[in-house]
Amino acid sequence: MKAAIRSGLLALAAASLPAVAHAHTGVGDAGGLVHGFMHPVGGVDHVLAMVAVGLFASILGGRALWLVPASFVVMMAVGGLLGMQGVAVPFVEIGIAASVVVLGLAVALRWNPPTAAAMGVVSLFAIFHGYAHGAEMPLDASGLQYALGFMAATALLHIAGIGAGLAIGRVGANSATAMRFGGSAMALAGVGLMSGYL
Repeated sequence: MKAAIRSGLLALAAASLPAVAHAHTGVGDAGGLVHGFMHPVGGVDHVLAMVAVGLFASILGGRALWLVPASFVVMMAVGGLLGMQGVAVPFVEIGIAASVVVLGLAVALRWNPPTAAAMGVVSLFAIFHGYAHGAEMPLDASGLQYALGFMAATALLHIAGIGAGLAIGRVGANSATAMRFGGSAMALAGVGLMSGYL
């Protein structure tokens, strides 16, 4: 059990480390299914928020286990479409960083709102994440393939978060401490993103 906790904490700490490449507009080559898939995993901000959604869903349990991540993916697709169409969405970078802070705190505090409220919170943040993905798409790429790529990567990151949350939940008395530590690390990383240190 101690090994499982240690592995989980090391994974969360590694995910909190600074990344050279953030998945933001104007960074690198993008296009097609593979590039769409790689876009969310190319930035620590997106990875942390999407894993946090999965951890949050694992805390809520029940129908929220799939409804919360599914609402994120659906609304991220809406945000992606807005980005692809060049529709102006204000405060995208702030919204992405704030999502890491808020979702990290939700995990750390083991927030347990009604499922509809949790879906609303993650859906709001999903629009910002989706917009960043969509705005990155080059003009000659297939919008459908690119969107399917970033939606698939997001779903897998959610599943990783759910899996980590369920595994942490099985370690007994130390599970709350592990979640608190992991969520706090995510929230601190979000503060670092907002302040420009990450």
